[in-house]
Amino acid sequence: MARPSKYPRELRERAVRMVAEAVERGDHPSEFVAIRTIAAKLGIGSAETLRKWVRQAEIDGGARPGKTTQEIGEIRELKREVAELRRAKEILKAASAFFAAELDRPSRF
Repeated sequence: MARPSKYPRELRERAVRMVAEAVERGDHPSEFVAIRTIAAKLGIGSAETLRKWVRQAEIDGGARPGKTTQEIGEIRELKREVAELRRAKEILKAASAFFAAELDRPSRF
């Protein structure tokens, strides 16, 4: 299971919105300067963390190509399901081999 995020969803959304507004207004010479400034202001450990949030928000909004947050979640769920089904298949294969061997043994009675 994935560990919970260190930052609440509301903080992530607010930070992304602040970056978008700052870039739109032209408050900073570049997007990265805006990201670095806002990350420091909000106490986000790394500007790279905020940059990833901004990029993912752009993907989710359709402004950038890539997998949306929803698609990533679906892929994660499907991978989990595939792993569970593979484990079940191995258990069933072992059980069928065990019972097949039981049928092949001569009866003692």
